Amino acid sequence: MATLLNLSDSDFSVRNDQSLSNRTSNRSLRVAEKERKKNEAEDPFVLALKYFSEVEVGTPVIGNDELEKNLVQVEKVALNRGLSPEALSVMLEFAMSLRMGSSPCARVLKCLLPASVVPQEAVVRAVVWLSVGKIPISTQVLFIKWVLTVFDMIDAKDRLRAIYGFIFSFVTDENLCPFICHLLYLLTRKESVRVFRVRKLLELQSKLGRQPYLLHLLSLYKVFCPELVTLSIPSRMRSGFKNHISPWKSALMGVQKRNNLQVPSSISTAFAGKDKSTSRKRKLNHLELPAMSAVTNKEPQMEQTSRRKLVPLVQIQSFSQLLENMHRIELPSQMGSLLGSSLALQYLDCVQDEAALLRLNFWLGYALHEEFLFCSDGGANQNAGEALQFLNRLLCAQHFLQEGFPSSDAFLYKFLNVWDGSLLCPQILNLLSNIPVIPSSQIKTLLFEPLMQLFFTSSLFFKCGLIECLNHMLLKWLTWHSVYALEDDLDISLNSHTSINITLSGFKDSVMDLVHFVGRLASVGLQLEGCHSLLLNFILDFYETVCDTFLKFGLPLMVMPPPGVFYTAFFATDPVSVDRLAYIMHRYKVNLTSAKSQEKVTKQAFHINRQTFRDFNHYLVFMVNGLWNSNMCYTEANLQLSEELLEKSGVPQYSTRFDLIHHPAFMSYAVDFHQKCWPGRKDMDLNSIKQSKPWSWYLEYLYTQGFDGLKDFIQNNIGRWA
Repeated sequence: MATLLNLSDSDFSVRNDQSLSNRTSNRSLRVAEKERKKNEAEDPFVLALKYFSEVEVGTPVIGNDELEKNLVQVEKVALNRGLSPEALSVMLEFAMSLRMGSSPCARVLKCLLPASVVPQEAVVRAVVWLSVGKIPISTQVLFIKWVLTVFDMIDAKDRLRAIYGFIFSFVTDENLCPFICHLLYLLTRKESVRVFRVRKLLELQSKLGRQPYLLHLLSLYKVFCPELVTLSIPSRMRSGFKNHISPWKSALMGVQKRNNLQVPSSISTAFAGKDKSTSRKRKLNHLELPAMSAVTNKEPQMEQTSRRKLVPLVQIQSFSQLLENMHRIELPSQMGSLLGSSLALQYLDCVQDEAALLRLNFWLGYALHEEFLFCSDGGANQNAGEALQFLNRLLCAQHFLQEGFPSSDAFLYKFLNVWDGSLLCPQILNLLSNIPVIPSSQIKTLLFEPLMQLFFTSSLFFKCGLIECLNHMLLKWLTWHSVYALEDDLDISLNSHTSINITLSGFKDSVMDLVHFVGRLASVGLQLEGCHSLLLNFILDFYETVCDTFLKFGLPLMVMPPPGVFYTAFFATDPVSVDRLAYIMHRYKVNLTSAKSQEKVTKQAFHINRQTFRDFNHYLVFMVNGLWNSNMCYTEANLQLSEELLEKSGVPQYSTRFDLIHHPAFMSYAVDFHQKCWPGRKDMDLNSIKQSKPWSWYLEYLYTQGFDGLKDFIQNNIGRWA
């Protein structure tokens, strides 16, 4: 019992100590709160906010020293550390409600520099005040410019989208129209597109002309509802929306940096674009990919229209999380940041969000055109490292998605006309290889003419790189055909992000134009470079792709190499080129035979040009006569020299100089074989190899040296002798 009593006393003592401690803590909190309220009551900024929140309607402005004192205090704090969300709400309500008339409105709007985020409720209330009709038009324009400036800093967008129709009603005002269209462009979702809105924009276009801001908004409507917008939208438009942020330019960046916050990329990019103190040859400072950040700085919020909890993409850390939240993803405020994230690219590839792709293309097109196309005469060279990194990230994204971006294609078509062939050459050629199929009517102007000038005025290595680039381009075109060709109408979608289709005949014309173009480049290029074996190697790579277009890619098209390529490869001094030519001719025969037999079985209208068979037969007979029959100078050969000229050359038995024994590419192998076959002979008679058994041994010897193309050619064309 004594022990129990002692324990009870101990517990009682502990409880008393805790109670005393709690009372002391509560007293300290009350004292601190009282002190804080006292300090706030004496804070000039708090007093200023109280003044603007309580000022009565009709209070005079002229001669009002109290107004001036409080407004100066707000401006001082705003320029130094920015305004809190509560302060922004108070000042925005004061300005738009016109309690003291319209004269102080512009000054108040220019000092609305957010320290962190902008409350959506304040913006919605301010937009509603526009309908009062007493606000001067210049103030209305300034307010919309401010909203566009801080759009990425608004903490949510759901209620703004809820009043989309109300905002759209201001589009009829000619002064507000450019800025309202920009705001609508940022707020538009598929459910926002309605027939009456499309009609209204078309009416405005007929009244105001084809204004870029109207076309851009209509293009977004067409992405969401192509059946409602029948207007033809230009594929390459100038930027329709300008950066209207000059009143808040340097001040907002300074506030964000002093608060150790990341400056929104849209603001920093636009600042660079509008800095009048810099020259037109701009630096590449916004070629850097923006960091990925959420649209809001708050926790994931509930979207009122769909009742779904949106998850910012920046919070997704693994592919499994991406799959779990695939249809609840909130895209970042800056679409350019998607290029630097593999998870973001996977999201684009899986969901095919056309709005996201449109925004990404808009950002990418602006960056490429501003920093490359208009500054290629010096700006890009000054920041080559940054440009190189940017293009490498773009290439990684395109390789991941297995297709290019329309904005980068449009950039390349213009850039090729001013490119010198050396600036960032590997990256530009890689981008060029991702270009989708170009209609035959446009391919000459967009592609062939600038590339031809570059090819004939450049070095050997550029010629090799360009031929390789065009080979990769052809491979991707043929792959798209084999994947996207439809069985019914044989229409081919150029890529998954556009609705542009091309018929099979149109696709064949484009491919044929490309092959003929490379044939012309190859023929002249080999002459210019003295039949260089490196260039010939890349050209034969291209024709290895061309010779298998039917069996590998299902394209009913056959194009033979021009004589300038065929004879150069046949007379080459290196055995690899001759072996590859033999393989190409073997594959041509297999494809032509298969196509001919399929035409007979299916009775489809697959007509192979007779000239194709004629060219193939000439090439085949020439190779067989030259390599096998030792009869280069047969009467039907396309390549003929007069006997007098051949006799003057002093070459004995000139008609046999290009068979498998005496051909310059294989003579070293014939000598080696002769020494191994007849090691005791002092005199060397290469013609002895043509005897029955040594000849078969010699062929086997060549096959063991890795000449598989030559083996296929001989076994399929001279089978009974091989």
